[in-house]
Amino acid sequence: MATNTNKSTKYDNISCKVLINSGSPTHYQLRPKKENIGSLRRMTFGERNVNKINKTILLVGETGTGKSTLVNALVNYAMGVKWEDDVWFQIVEDVEDEKRSQSESQTLDVMVYQVFGFEGETLPYSLTIIDTPGYGDTRGTEHDVIVSQRLLDWFRSEDGVHEMDAVGLVLKATENRLSDRLRYIFDSVVSLFGKDMEKNIVALITHSDGRKPKNVLKALGDAKMKCARNEKNQPVYFLFNNCLDEDRTEDTETLKNADEITTRGMSQFTEFLKETAPQKLETTVHVLNERIRLAACIHNLQERFKFTELKQREIQQTQEALKKHEEEMKRNEEFSVQVDEIYKDKEEIDGGGRWRLFFYEGAVCCTVCEENCHYPGCTLAWYPEHCEVMKGGRCTSCTRKCPVSDHVKEKWIYVDKTRKVQKTLQDVKEKYERGKTGCEETTSLLETLEKQMEKLQKDKDHLLEKSFEHVVRLEQIALNVVSLSTHVHLDFLIEKMKEKGDAEKVQKLEEMKIQVDKGVVAALRYRFGQLMAAIKQ
Repeated sequence: MATNTNKSTKYDNISCKVLINSGSPTHYQLRPKKENIGSLRRMTFGERNVNKINKTILLVGETGTGKSTLVNALVNYAMGVKWEDDVWFQIVEDVEDEKRSQSESQTLDVMVYQVFGFEGETLPYSLTIIDTPGYGDTRGTEHDVIVSQRLLDWFRSEDGVHEMDAVGLVLKATENRLSDRLRYIFDSVVSLFGKDMEKNIVALITHSDGRKPKNVLKALGDAKMKCARNEKNQPVYFLFNNCLDEDRTEDTETLKNADEITTRGMSQFTEFLKETAPQKLETTVHVLNERIRLAACIHNLQERFKFTELKQREIQQTQEALKKHEEEMKRNEEFSVQVDEIYKDKEEIDGGGRWRLFFYEGAVCCTVCEENCHYPGCTLAWYPEHCEVMKGGRCTSCTRKCPVSDHVKEKWIYVDKTRKVQKTLQDVKEKYERGKTGCEETTSLLETLEKQMEKLQKDKDHLLEKSFEHVVRLEQIALNVVSLSTHVHLDFLIEKMKEKGDAEKVQKLEEMKIQVDKGVVAALRYRFGQLMAAIKQ
């Protein structure tokens, strides 16, 4: 790259820039200060004045909508760059294809850009811009879940982001219908936040020619998108063009018109920021945590149901065998019964215990309950105490809600297995009558087994109630209760609640499911289509 030969002297005092192109406009790459906050990275341009107001913007949307260009446009606007300056700055680094593997952590990660020191140019405040990787690309839903987890890390980090002024849903002006793809994007975005963020969510329309984006607004309306609305009850939106850094020696009038569209959109958007109250992110953190805990709870619940059902089967086999040998049992004769005995074993995770980018793949397991408290999905926690299922020093997932110290994060999980064993009458008595006291001494062995069955059923019912509580909690605080990530859990809960015979809770869960089925089914169709396209390549 060449050295700085800027035609203008307006920005000569900016030392942390490198010339990319000396044409029209003169094009510079900004070199912000890079800060590591744990596994998170923040780019800071300029020095913050703590006495000045800062506004925080989160950009979310599909891959290819122009979020990176919009980040650069926001930075240029904050710096006071005008058309006549004939200069363009970019803060987002271009990643060349041959270097993509080395820079993968940046292209996959949530990036935070801070722009300080230009208050008074066009804005009375500084900016913090959060740029997220695109939703709905070929990396799949696992990638989208990771984006949510990385945002959660930013929101709960002591030196992270704790309030939000605006969430910009970035959409292309060329969107002309509510496709399965768009439904998936809308679902993914809205599912991140608490109800208090609704009035801070706006549409940022890129690649605009300046005309009213009727098709985009119709798509938002058809999706019943929860966002800020104007006096006509239409979604609040702002228009931007994406060719601000193009060579101006040709099509000058067209490019100047594009600059005017973006300048007008920036002025309107930043006025919105000025007038709209920021929202604390406590509720959003609770929503993201509840979603993770619900997923972990349901997965753990499914495993415990399987364990309980196998245990019930073992007891039932024992009951049937004892009834068959009832006469021999009365005479205390020796005999044995064969049962499928259930036991816990450890099984290595495929790819577990491995660092990948900033993720440590593994399972958080309770060594006391011998349960998998967070698996799959525990990628960001370095140690059990960092895992989202931990709250107040205890686990929210395992049976006994054990202390963090009873947990490990390793490359294995607990699995339920059965083995055929021969048990004598004495073996059965020792296993099921151990600890009997008082009036229980007169209880027959068959009655003891029946009580064991009843206890196991109560345990299953209790697990169902805990999972239902997670869903109810989400309904209370989440902007979108049932996302694609939790939709499958509803089916499981409905099935088990029907088995339990709790008609009231079944009705509530089915009503929730009906409300979102259309959007979620569309999202599932989109994901299936992506998968099939990837297979054909």
